Amino acid sequence: MSFDTLGLSPALLRALEEQGYTQPTPVQAAAIPVVLAGHDLMAGAQTGTGKTAAFALPLLERLYPDGKRMPLARRPRALILTPTRELAAQVQESVRTYSKHIGVKSATIFGGVGMGPQIDALRRGVDIVVATPGRLLDHMQRRTVDLSDIEVLILDEADRMLDMGFLPAMKRVLSALPAQRQTLLFSATFSSEIKALANQFMRNPQEIQIAKPNSVASTVTHRVHPVNMEAKRDLLLHLLNLDGSQTLVFCRTKHGSDKLTKQLEKSGLRAAAIHGNKSQNQRTRALADFKSGRVNVLVATDIAARGLDIDQLPMVINFDLPMVAEDYVHRIGRTGRAGSEGLAISLVSRAEEGLLRDIRKLLKQDIAIENVEGFEPSQPLRLDGPGGARPQQARQQHARRPHAQQPRGNGEHEHAAANKQRRSWRGGKPSATRQS
Repeated sequence: MSFDTLGLSPALLRALEEQGYTQPTPVQAAAIPVVLAGHDLMAGAQTGTGKTAAFALPLLERLYPDGKRMPLARRPRALILTPTRELAAQVQESVRTYSKHIGVKSATIFGGVGMGPQIDALRRGVDIVVATPGRLLDHMQRRTVDLSDIEVLILDEADRMLDMGFLPAMKRVLSALPAQRQTLLFSATFSSEIKALANQFMRNPQEIQIAKPNSVASTVTHRVHPVNMEAKRDLLLHLLNLDGSQTLVFCRTKHGSDKLTKQLEKSGLRAAAIHGNKSQNQRTRALADFKSGRVNVLVATDIAARGLDIDQLPMVINFDLPMVAEDYVHRIGRTGRAGSEGLAISLVSRAEEGLLRDIRKLLKQDIAIENVEGFEPSQPLRLDGPGGARPQQARQQHARRPHAQQPRGNGEHEHAAANKQRRSWRGGKPSATRQS
């Protein structure tokens, strides 16, 4: 199947071709015809499956049939709700990319930045608004946005919005919209709350499920390295020293993220942190630097576990395991996207044994447990059931990704335990020699 069989206009097909997209992903192939037919839709799809295009492309086709530009409306015709600022910005970026030959006006509405530019954009007129629920409510209360002409509503990552406590805000927004509209709901899971929301605000929605709930991409290799808590930082430095590619590192707390980032920078790595206490400008800059390769290690809390659209991210490292097993799925969803290979490494101490057991139970699959030479824990992990075999000793190359890829960001650091095995990167290129 190709995109030109799905009923999209030449303007959209041209934009897709310029991005190198020729074949739709499963969620795109399933969702686009349903949306174009005018049905409400509940789509179950994990992040990284191409769901943004699955709703953005048919949305643009429905608003602008055959790619014909309509007179700019004073009031928005479509509303896309997202749980985080980063996701809102990325969705709008995708809308702009796909609509470049149509000339659609869109605006992002989220907190952490001044309302003035947002108010100005809304006053000038926009076709599509991409918003987070809280800031959108602020505009509604100030009467700086008029949603009375909304034709299509899209709830992106609805389960995440519920997890973040946005249900009351979502209901207030939904109640303010015209009853006659098309509603599209995308979610990794369909909880009872989401189904109740759909029953209240959707009209006989069609349902598609692309991946099983809490499933992970088959292209991701999972690995656990047991380690004493006090040796985690040194092991992380060792692993980062063996592989110069872009790496996303997850910490449990904001303070821990900042502390670890400073330690990585002190060791010579180009690192940045992203979490809820950072200003929106700081978060935007950190993500942009990471995408461009100016930063090759991004340290994040779970705020970054969803919605970060990073192409070809080769590796994710869980410095701390998440407290909720489902968050593991969302974290590692940053790698192994769109069929590419990915590696998910977790540094696990004895205190996190219970969390690891929960993750294995959720995934219903084994996770390779490998000691790294020089970082063996004083006591082995106590894991019952499948995958609880004695850890294997990891060779140095096992700490790296299974499929080599040209590094996109480089750094140089010293580490005592890995001093004889380290690889140096200078001037953006690997050094000619490597000791082992």
